[in-house]
Amino acid sequence: MRFNLVDRVHAWEPGKRLTASKVLTLGGEYLADHFPTFPVMPGVLMLQAVAEASAWLWRVTNDFQHTVVVLREVKNCKYGTFMPPGQTLELATELVKAEESTATFRGKGNVHGGGQTVNAQITLMGYNVRDRLPDGQTTDDRLRTHWRERWGWLTKAHRPG
Repeated sequence: MRFNLVDRVHAWEPGKRLTASKVLTLGGEYLADHFPTFPVMPGVLMLQAVAEASAWLWRVTNDFQHTVVVLREVKNCKYGTFMPPGQTLELATELVKAEESTATFRGKGNVHGGGQTVNAQITLMGYNVRDRLPDGQTTDDRLRTHWRERWGWLTKAHRPG
C-alpha cells in the first residue's frame, strides 16, 4: 500500500526549510484499525509525513539529483497530541546537514490550530537506480520526470519563499 502523506507544499527555501500539509480524511484505510472507536492517524504515518516533507526539501535543494530517497535513521522522535480525521497536519522541516548521498533534517508536525503531534531528527539517503543497476538510466529518467510532475502538483499556484 502506498501512502502520499504530503498534500500541499506551501513554502520552501532550497537548502533551508519547507512547510507543507496533509489533510486527514475519514477515508484513510488505516483509520478503520487505528482505532475503530477512536480513529487517529498512526504515529508512524505522522513520522513518515515529516520524512516525505524532508525528501521534497532535499529534492528541490539538489535539483532532483537523486531519484530514490529513503529513510535511513530517526533520532529523538517524540509524539504529542492525537491527529483525528477532519484535521490538517501542518508539517515543517529544516535541513541541518547535507552530504553527497545523505541529508539530516529536523522536522515536526502540528495539528492545525492545536498542539504538536510529532517531532524528530531524520536522516535520508538518496541514490540513483543506475548506480545499482547498469541499465537503470531509463528508470532514473522516468522517476525524475515523475518527481518533477508531482512537485508541480504539490506547489501549484505557490512560489518559493
